Amino acid sequence: MTGQFDYYAILGVKKDASIDEIKEAFITLRTKIPKANQNPNKNKKYKRILNAFEVLSDAQRRSIYDSLLVETDETSLEVKIQSSRQQIPLTDSPQLIYLLIDLIPPSQQATQKVEQLPLNLCLVIDRSTSMKGERLDHVKNAVDMIVEKMTTQDILSIISFSDRAEVVVPSESVQDKMAIRSKVRSVFPSGGTEIFQGLNAGYKEMIQHDLKGYTNHLILLTDGHTYGDAPQCLELAEKAAQNNIGFSAFGIGAEWNDKFLDELVSPSGGQSGFIESPENVIEFLQEKIKGLGQLYGKNFCLINEFPKSVKIENAFKLQPFAQPIDSNNKTIKLGDIEERAPMSILLELRIEAQPIETRINIPFSFDGIIPKQSSQTRVLKKSYQIMVMLDPISEKPPEDIVSAVRNLSMYRMNEKVQEEIEAGNVDMATTRMRYLSTRLLQAGEAQLAHQAHNEAERIANMGTLSDEGKKRLKYGTRALLAQTSSLESHD
Repeated sequence: MTGQFDYYAILGVKKDASIDEIKEAFITLRTKIPKANQNPNKNKKYKRILNAFEVLSDAQRRSIYDSLLVETDETSLEVKIQSSRQQIPLTDSPQLIYLLIDLIPPSQQATQKVEQLPLNLCLVIDRSTSMKGERLDHVKNAVDMIVEKMTTQDILSIISFSDRAEVVVPSESVQDKMAIRSKVRSVFPSGGTEIFQGLNAGYKEMIQHDLKGYTNHLILLTDGHTYGDAPQCLELAEKAAQNNIGFSAFGIGAEWNDKFLDELVSPSGGQSGFIESPENVIEFLQEKIKGLGQLYGKNFCLINEFPKSVKIENAFKLQPFAQPIDSNNKTIKLGDIEERAPMSILLELRIEAQPIETRINIPFSFDGIIPKQSSQTRVLKKSYQIMVMLDPISEKPPEDIVSAVRNLSMYRMNEKVQEEIEAGNVDMATTRMRYLSTRLLQAGEAQLAHQAHNEAERIANMGTLSDEGKKRLKYGTRALLAQTSSLESHD
């Protein structure tokens, strides 16, 4: 953007300047111009200063202006927003629209690579009795793979837990890989499952280091329910997120609590996942570690500054992995942005009824830390406008949004089945599951459709889902959402 129209440059203030700073800058510049020359119609210089002040001192006009700024910094994110409808009719009832938002890192825009921070990684491994045999064996093999890929700049700690925790590998740089592998091989199963014991021990190991200098992440691997300590676990997850430590959690088998793991990773925008077979542990962890080693931005959030007429009904992350997002707070945690792929988010927005034709400006403010560029939070602003019109132009939604909403409806349908079962509405749950089976088959997902058909029959006969079927359908339909981003990931 040329200096003539760069209002921040005209006033000599930063892009995150406060209203008071903008006013002070304007007054300072105005005093340098004789009062006789303070006529914007005759003095172009004063007109530019006055225009800059009028725009930047008005919150709504400033938001629109910020969204139009041309970003020339190659290290900055590109924000792409698509809407299911940009024009909506004037009605006396609320309306739903969908926004698909892509946060595109610079390595997706150009050849430039972002220098990476070393990892501060903690693996928290369930060693309860139920992990005996191939489950724990495959976890150990996966840890071997992780250790092999880490460098001497990285920090690793490994915790095993049952009803108590043991620090298998204390938090230290990865120097003697053979010694680390030997310690992991000494872990044997016993006892029950108390996840807080493992998480708390892992957190204590991680905070021994300067967290600002690392990408900090804790990965939990478990195959069972925790007993009595779930509130403590969730409280610790909130505390860890505030200290820039991300949580991911993977359940092995089918006996663990999926809702609990979703809640556990939510404060940091982390990932929860289903490892159906122990043989898949290596694949899951390999993909996760690869993403952590190629981060562009850490701890990104969406600050909800939407007007009162716009409410986020639901939010869902599509890329780099599919995960529901807690949108109930003003600060909406999105998690980390990988260098190799965009972060894609689907928002379902409720637009309240408008009494007259109007233009609704929806401001977006994304906060996050970009390693090696700044230790401070970076802010990216953009806005999107929805037109409320008496006679809107009929427009076909973008195919990316059509696909995402279609897959989201199948995911929600499966979740609704579980709600109906819990409410005792077995007939309705059976009907919904049969319909889901048909929808999945139409979408070309034959394996998931077959699973839904089997579960429909089980509900009709027994009034419940199988543990395996519940997990397969939940994470299977969730995975469909990861296929609907408007931009493909690049390895």
